[in-house]
Amino acid sequence: MPSDPIASEKVSFERKIFFLDLKENQRGRFMKITEDVGGRRDTIMLPAGAFREFLEALERLVELESKL
Repeated sequence: MPSDPIASEKVSFERKIFFLDLKENQRGRFMKITEDVGGRRDTIMLPAGAFREFLEALERLVELESKL
């Protein structure tokens, strides 16, 4: 049974919408990241234990892209 998010964020860019939902189930906390493009949705689940590493990788890519 799906649970309500603990917290949510929404990011819109051009024709894409990204939903970031912090959720919890019997296995622990996780982030559900959903991309909606014209009604088509793709989702990934990121365990809370991977948040910091994911954020650091994203920061490195953002920094690299800004230098290109």
